[in-house]
Amino acid sequence: MHSHQPSIVQRKRQGLRRQRMARRVLPFLASLFLATPMAGNIQQSVAGSSRNELRMPKIEFSPKAQFDQELRTTYNALGAEQEGLRFETFAKAMTGYLNLRQAGKLAEDKQVLTVIDFDLPSTEKRLWVLDLGKKEVLFHTLVAHGHNSGENEASSFSNTDQSNMSSLGFYVTGSEYEGKHGHSLRLEGMDEGVNSNAAARSIVMHGADYVSEDFIKQNGRLGRSLGCPALPMDQYSQIIDVVNGGTCLFLNKSDAGYSSQFLNQQVAMAAMAPHATAHGIS
Repeated sequence: MHSHQPSIVQRKRQGLRRQRMARRVLPFLASLFLATPMAGNIQQSVAGSSRNELRMPKIEFSPKAQFDQELRTTYNALGAEQEGLRFETFAKAMTGYLNLRQAGKLAEDKQVLTVIDFDLPSTEKRLWVLDLGKKEVLFHTLVAHGHNSGENEASSFSNTDQSNMSSLGFYVTGSEYEGKHGHSLRLEGMDEGVNSNAAARSIVMHGADYVSEDFIKQNGRLGRSLGCPALPMDQYSQIIDVVNGGTCLFLNKSDAGYSSQFLNQQVAMAAMAPHATAHGIS
C-alpha cells in the first residue's frame, strides 16, 4: 500500500497557516525579550558603538617615532634617495651631525653635512654634500679611499700613522690651505681611537687626477690615496669652499665594528626640535 501524501493544495494551506501563526507570535516574543535586562545592555552597547564610530582615534607618537619621522621628512625633502643615498646611512650621518651640533663642535652659520658611504665601490659616486637648510644635494660625486683599505671596495680601516688606510667616523672640517696637493682642507677626527689621529696623519680633503671616470674606464676602479678622501680635480675646489670651517663629515661602512659616542639617539632627539625650528628642518 502507498502511504497517503498531502496534495499540493494542502501543502500550500499548511504553509499559509504557519506564516499567519508566526506573524502573531513573533511580536509577542519580541516584546517579552525587550522587557529583560539583557536587552537593555545590548541597546546600550549598540548606542555606544555608534558614538565611538564618530570619534577619531587619538594617536600618540613616541619621541623615537617622531625623531624617525623628522629624519624621513628631511631625507625626502632633500631628494636624497633619488641621488642614491640610502636612508640608513643618512640617518646615522644626521644622528652624528645633531650630536656634534649639540656639543658645540660645528659652525653655527652653516647647516652642511657631507656623507661618504664606503658600502659602495669606488666606481660609484659615493660622496654627497647636503645643505640641510636649503634642502639641497649640492654635490654627488666620486671619492677615493686609502691604498691599503682595499682595491675597488674599502674593507679595512685604521687610525694608525703610515697605515695608508681610510678612517671611518665623524670629522669636523677645519681650515683651507695650499699644500703638495694644491688647494686642500684640514680634517679633525672626532672619534677617539677610530679617526682621532687624522690630523697627525695629515688626512685631508684634496683633489687627485686618479679620481675620475676616465681612470675607472682604464683601470676598473679609482686610484687610491694614502688615507685621504681625495676628490675629482674638476670639483674638489668648489666642494672645499662649501664644506670648510666647521661642518660635519661622516665616513660610513656597515658591519665594520664601528661605534661612536656621537650616534646617541637621545642627544640627537633633544637637538632635533630646536634645530628644526631654527633652520627649517621639519
